[in-house]
Amino acid sequence: FSFLQERLSYVLGLLLLLHSSDSFYVPGVAPINFHRNDPVEIKAVKLTSSRTQLPYEYYSLPFCQPSKITYKAENLGEVLRGDRIVNTPFQVSMNVEKKCEVLCNFPNKPVTLTVEQSKLMAERIREDYYVHLIADNLPVATRLEFYSNREEEEKKKEKDVQFEHGYRLGFMDGNKFYLHNHLSFILYYHREDVEESQEHTYRVVRFEVIPQSIKLEDLKADEKSMCTLPEATGSAPQEIDPTKENQLLFTYSVHWEESDIKWASRWDTYLTMSDVQIHWFSIINSVVVVFFLSGILSMIIIRTLRKDIANYNKEDDIEDTMEESGWKLVHGDVFRPPQYPMILSSLLGSGIQLFCMILIVIFVAMLGMLSPSSRGALMTTACFLFMFMGVFGGFFAGRLYRTLKGHRWKKGAFCTATLYPGVVFGICFVLNCFIWGKHSSGAVPFPTMVALLCMWFGISLPLVYLGYYFGFRKQPYDNPVRTNQIPRQIPEQRWYMNKFVGILMAGILPFGAMFIELFFIFSAIWENQFYYLFGFLFLVFIILVVSCSQISIVMVYFQLCAEDYRWWWRTFLVSGGSAFYVLIYAVFYFVNKLDIVEFIPSLLYFGYTALMVLSFWLLTGTIGFYAAYMFVRKIYAAVKID
Repeated sequence: FSFLQERLSYVLGLLLLLHSSDSFYVPGVAPINFHRNDPVEIKAVKLTSSRTQLPYEYYSLPFCQPSKITYKAENLGEVLRGDRIVNTPFQVSMNVEKKCEVLCNFPNKPVTLTVEQSKLMAERIREDYYVHLIADNLPVATRLEFYSNREEEEKKKEKDVQFEHGYRLGFMDGNKFYLHNHLSFILYYHREDVEESQEHTYRVVRFEVIPQSIKLEDLKADEKSMCTLPEATGSAPQEIDPTKENQLLFTYSVHWEESDIKWASRWDTYLTMSDVQIHWFSIINSVVVVFFLSGILSMIIIRTLRKDIANYNKEDDIEDTMEESGWKLVHGDVFRPPQYPMILSSLLGSGIQLFCMILIVIFVAMLGMLSPSSRGALMTTACFLFMFMGVFGGFFAGRLYRTLKGHRWKKGAFCTATLYPGVVFGICFVLNCFIWGKHSSGAVPFPTMVALLCMWFGISLPLVYLGYYFGFRKQPYDNPVRTNQIPRQIPEQRWYMNKFVGILMAGILPFGAMFIELFFIFSAIWENQFYYLFGFLFLVFIILVVSCSQISIVMVYFQLCAEDYRWWWRTFLVSGGSAFYVLIYAVFYFVNKLDIVEFIPSLLYFGYTALMVLSFWLLTGTIGFYAAYMFVRKIYAAVKID
C-alpha cells in the first residue's frame, strides 16, 4: 500500500513538474521591456463580488475618467466572463516614484457625488465589491499578512502572506460606508541583463495595491495636483453618506521596488493564493482508494465471469438436466433495441462531443498553454472545441442509431446537433435576460449571442450531419447473438434493483474520486479564484473514466443476472449517478461557503449549477454506457449458444 502511495506521489510530482516548467511562456504572450520613464498603462477589468455573482464594468461607478475612454477588443472567453477592459487616468511611469497625486484633473476642486451616485457607491460597498485593475496584463492584488498558528517565539519573526484578487471598494463600520479613495500602488520590476553600453530594460513582475480611505479635509492638495498624505494615526476615513451629496478626492501614489522574480514566473504569486499543500495528501488518498476499490471490483467480476462462462460452456448433457439461470438466459433479448433509440443515440453523441472537448482542453491546459495570463483563452478554446468535436459526436450517434435499427438518419442528426446545445442555450438565454435587467457586464451582448448562434448552426450543425452521415453508412456494431422474435417476460425485481437505488450506489465511487477537485473548481467559478491545477485535474479525469466504466460494468452484470434485459437506458442513467452527488455538493457549497442572499444571484448559481450537472451526467453516462456495451458484447461472444 505504501509502495503504491510512493509511486503515485512520483507520478503527481512528474505531472506538477510538467505543469510548472516555464509554463507561462505562452505562445502569443511575449514579455514587454520598459525603459526608465516609459509609461506603464493601468487598465480596469471589472468589479466583482462573490455575494452577488454579478460583475459590473469599472465606469458603472463614478470613478475619475480619462479624456477619452477606449475599450480593449476582447476574445469570446473574456466577453462571457464579463471582463470589460478599459483605460484609466492613472499616470504611471517605469521606475518613477509618486508620493501622492490627485487623480481627477481639478487640483483643488473635489469630486462631488450626487445623491444617486452616493447611493450606488454605498450599495456596492455593502455588497462587498472588489475592483480589478491590470498593469502589463498582471492583475492587482492586495497583500494580507497574518500570523499563523506557529509557536510563540516564531510568531514574532514570521508573518504568513496571502494575496487577495483586486482590492476592496470600501468597508462598513456599523451602518456607515467608507470608500477607499487613495490607492498606493506598489509595482515590482525585474532588471534585465543587458550589455554595458545599452540602457537598462525593466519588466513588471508584480502589481500590489494598498487601498486607504482618507477624508477630504486630511488630503491637502495644491495647484499642481500634488497632495500630502496625513500621518497614519491621525487621519479619519472618507465616509459616503447615501442620503446626501458627498465631496471627496481620488488620489494615488506609486512606489517601485526591484525584485528577483523572473518574468516567466511572475504569475506564481497569484496561483499560490491559498495553501494548497493540505490538499495534496487528500488527492493522493482518494487516488489510492479508487485504485484499490477498482482492483477488487475487477478481480471479483473477472473470477465470477470465468466461472459463469465455464459452466455455460460445459457438456450439453449436463445442461439438459440443469435449469439455465443467470445472464445466459436473456441472450435472445439482450440486444433488443430500447424505446426512443433516436434520443438515446443523440444524448450519447453529445456525451462523446463533451468527452473529446474536456479531454483536449484539460490536456492542453496541463501543458501550460491556457494559463490565466492569456485571459479568456480557456473559455474560448472550450467553445470552439465543442463546435468542432461535433463530427465525432455525430459519427458515434449515427453508428449507434443504425445498430438500434433506426432509419430516419436526417432527423437523428438534427436531434443530436440541437438537443443538448438547445437546452444549454435556452437556460443561458433565460439567465442572461435576468443579468441584462441588472445592467451587469456579465450579460452576454446581443452581437456575441448572434455570433454563438452562427457558430452553432454554421459550424457545429454541419459537422454533426457530416459525422452522422458517415457513422450511419458504416457497418453497425455487430452483436454476437441473435434477438428473438418474442420478448421474454421479465421476472419481478428485488427492491435493490430499482433505478434510483442504482443511481445512488453507482454515483458514490466516481464522486469520491473527484470531490476534492470539485472544491477547487467551485471556488474558481464562484469566488473569483484562479484555477490552475490542470495536472491533477487530468489525473482525476482519468480516474473518473476508470471508475465510471467499472461501476457501470458491475451494475449491468447484476441487472442481467436478475434476468432484466432492459439495460440500454438504465446504464446511461445509472452511470451518470455521480451527477446527483455533484448537485447535492453544489447545494451544500451554496449554503455553507457562499453568503448569497438575493434572488437573482441565487437563480444564477442554481441555473449554472443545473448546466454543470446536466453536462456531467451526459459525460459520465456516456463513459459508462460505452463500457457496459463493450462488456455485454464480450461476455455474450464468449458463451456457446445453440
